[in-house]
Amino acid sequence: MPADLLRHAENAKGFMPPDEGALLHRVALERAPYGPLLEVGTYCGKSAIYLGAAARAAVASGHAEAVVLTVDHHRGSEENQAGWEHHDTSLVDPETGLMDTLPVFRRTVAASGLEDLVVALVGRSTTVSAHWRTPLSLLFIDGGHAKEHAQNDYTGWARWVMPGGHLVIHDVFEHPEDGGQAPYHVFLRALEGGAFTEVETVGSMRVLRRASGEPGEPVG
Repeated sequence: MPADLLRHAENAKGFMPPDEGALLHRVALERAPYGPLLEVGTYCGKSAIYLGAAARAAVASGHAEAVVLTVDHHRGSEENQAGWEHHDTSLVDPETGLMDTLPVFRRTVAASGLEDLVVALVGRSTTVSAHWRTPLSLLFIDGGHAKEHAQNDYTGWARWVMPGGHLVIHDVFEHPEDGGQAPYHVFLRALEGGAFTEVETVGSMRVLRRASGEPGEPVG
């Protein structure tokens, strides 16, 4: 990963450890030439830089249509709200009293020089996915970690991963004492459905490949 983009990624506000970011970037490098990269849950843009750097490399190698799409309502997940562990008062809009990570996300992407490659889709995951019809080369699920939200992200988006494409799930913890279980249950669902096979693990990041089916078909 280019040093300038790596520096931007590591300095961006967010929760992804460098080794997990490096894995996300490496998988995205593999998939960027073949279709859109889409992440659900972008927060302030840290992961978008790892993905955007891969899209930049794909464009430089002749794949001019490489792009990263980020889906987020930018009002923060449950754990980002007041009174929760990951609440950040600097991200609260003083006029509305609500979380608003969109301005920080935009500044993060602009500072990294990736505005032409990283496109923000601002809205609820369920709303956007209900109207989605484009095959995805890579899907990164890192949205709300409550059971309902995590399962909805999988239901709405995993079906659009193309054969050979990758599904990446963040914050997968097998044991409850290590972290919330919702992403882990999504990971198990992906395996049990039969459409995905596990490829690689680093930290709490799980990488799977779509082994069967066509984009748009249910994946379990």
